[in-house]
Amino acid sequence: MPLDASSSALPVTLADIKEAARLIEGQVVRTPFLPAPSLSRLTGADVWVKFENQQYVNSFKERGALVKLLSLTEEERARGVIAMSAGNHAQAVAYHASRLGIPATIVMPKTTPHVKVAATRSYGASVVLAGETIADAQIEVERLIRERDLTLVHPYDDVRVIAGQGTIALEILEKTREAGVSLDCLVVPIGGGGLISGIAVAAKALAPEIAIIGVEAALYPSMHAMLNGEESRCGGNTLAEGIAVKNVGALTSQIAERLVDDIVLVEEAAIERAVNAFLALQKTVAEGAGAAGLAALLQEPERFRGKRVGLVLCGGNIDPRLLASIIVRELAREGRMVAIRMGIPDRPGVLGEITSLIGQMDGNVVEVAHHRLFLDVPAKGAILDVTMETRDNAHAEEIIAALEGRGYHVKRVAAAETAD
Repeated sequence: MPLDASSSALPVTLADIKEAARLIEGQVVRTPFLPAPSLSRLTGADVWVKFENQQYVNSFKERGALVKLLSLTEEERARGVIAMSAGNHAQAVAYHASRLGIPATIVMPKTTPHVKVAATRSYGASVVLAGETIADAQIEVERLIRERDLTLVHPYDDVRVIAGQGTIALEILEKTREAGVSLDCLVVPIGGGGLISGIAVAAKALAPEIAIIGVEAALYPSMHAMLNGEESRCGGNTLAEGIAVKNVGALTSQIAERLVDDIVLVEEAAIERAVNAFLALQKTVAEGAGAAGLAALLQEPERFRGKRVGLVLCGGNIDPRLLASIIVRELAREGRMVAIRMGIPDRPGVLGEITSLIGQMDGNVVEVAHHRLFLDVPAKGAILDVTMETRDNAHAEEIIAALEGRGYHVKRVAAAETAD
């Protein structure tokens, strides 16, 4: 069982976090912590959300990065800082270093999307592209530190960074006191562990009864494996790339082992649903990592049903094309975007008959494609693919039944198959 934060020998204390809050006051956004009735209806829990996607660089990373930068001596500031990151930490360090007049070098893997590289450079940082992974980037960071005597701003395994992230919990608990409510649990995404460590220290010190539940992508269960004495098997493409970390921190794992009550491993489908739910129901943008907490509620609803749950929406930096793809995929899951395939006689009027019938039943035809060259299609026939909008799966089945009643053999297909 986790100990409370009054236990000795924690590398970060409540006093450290309160001092961090004092330092960053007025320099980062005190983001809203609000009830989310639509998400509550979806999950069966009483959901409150901390909107860290409203920071200037759309991520909680600003807090820890700023605390670390403010701790530097004048000599360290003059020499400059360095960080390794493929995303939010890079932008947070670059932005606040620029504000404070500190030269910043950010080492990013060569595989980092151009949009993230450009965003980091736009804040005034010098970007170095090195290697294929963060581990490769770390080797270059270590070389540059030796060569230029730069100060490392670690993305998570640093006491000042952890303290900065813990200020989120102070703001959450202040808001709950004002609202006259108490939380049963805080559900927090885990990458390297800086966010959950800082939050756990503050929350357990001020409200020991609150359960701290971590969330990792099932493809990257690093902290879960460490805390359970298991081999960590990480790899694969995850939507939650912001928490796709193979190696958790030494400091963060020490804190998590003592203060984190449990960790949920979420599957990719749950993360997709969560990103879509934030957009569709909460009208806010969450990246995969930012939506991980909600994904846990969607994947394990019974665990959280009836409880008052605080979620940390830790970031909103997601590629617009990826977000569009998620929206369409979720429409398909809900039966609101349906692709069907049917064999038809290749003669005038057939297409009009089919589309008219769909329209009469309140379906909306989005796309139509004929295939006449398939060898398994009669010379006087064709394969017709239709993608249509419907109310739900039941409505889609009604339309399919009506088409079959007209003599057409209809098969539902995955949307991607319609291009085959």
